Amino acid sequence: MYTETVNFLRGKGMIEPKIALILGSGLGDFADKIEDATRVPYEEIPGFPVSTVEGHSGMLVYGKIHDKQVIALQGRFHYYEGYQLDAVTYPIRIFKELGVENLIVTNAAGGVNEAFEPGDLMLITDHINLTGQNPLIGANIDAHGPRFVDMTEAYSVSGRQIARDAAEAVGLRLQEGVYTWMTGPTYETPAEIRQVRIIGGDAVGMSTVPEVIVAKHCGIEVIGISCITNKAAGMQDTQAHDDVVNVSMQVKPKFEQLMQELIQRI
Repeated sequence: MYTETVNFLRGKGMIEPKIALILGSGLGDFADKIEDATRVPYEEIPGFPVSTVEGHSGMLVYGKIHDKQVIALQGRFHYYEGYQLDAVTYPIRIFKELGVENLIVTNAAGGVNEAFEPGDLMLITDHINLTGQNPLIGANIDAHGPRFVDMTEAYSVSGRQIARDAAEAVGLRLQEGVYTWMTGPTYETPAEIRQVRIIGGDAVGMSTVPEVIVAKHCGIEVIGISCITNKAAGMQDTQAHDDVVNVSMQVKPKFEQLMQELIQRI
């Protein structure tokens, strides 16, 4: 099923990366830190969707960080773009086929927790799926994982501790919390944000959860990092994507510092 894509990427020299990165809105510049890099635009990769969102470069990057072989999505795919969830999560399946064991997934998110400020980085401890959608609906891919997937530890406990240690090593205060997935592309209403807060969500966004579900199905360990780019609806006057990208860019130095340290420790 994935043979054409995998053979194409292996033909580009992408052999057995152990760590995969998904770089969210405004965070894609970290891929420029990858050494000895091979870069392939999504539109050249057989079977790959194409990212259409501002702040997502649409490039697959392969190379080394701290002598560790990594593969990175410089921009992701979203359900709200009109893609079905099997297309949104297609790169995760390819990561599995290439031999990836650890996934660091990042995103830009709105802060629901009143203690969070724009520019904070949040370690994802768990998630809430409010969309009613699941990428595993349909025929199971038995070669990748079981029909029924245990989500008790969606975000690796040991990985979270590695992230905490990495943040401490670089002198970064790392928030922690629960990420809530809404479909978008509309931002949430103030009433929806109050609902999210009541049920235990600390941040809200339009991505990540389907990727994490498929990664868990594939037996890949997940670490999640949200960049809190704004306070959620009802907590500030307006919501705008330009603000999301701008704050992500401002956070870039400390985000890159954390990612460098985190990858070194995995």
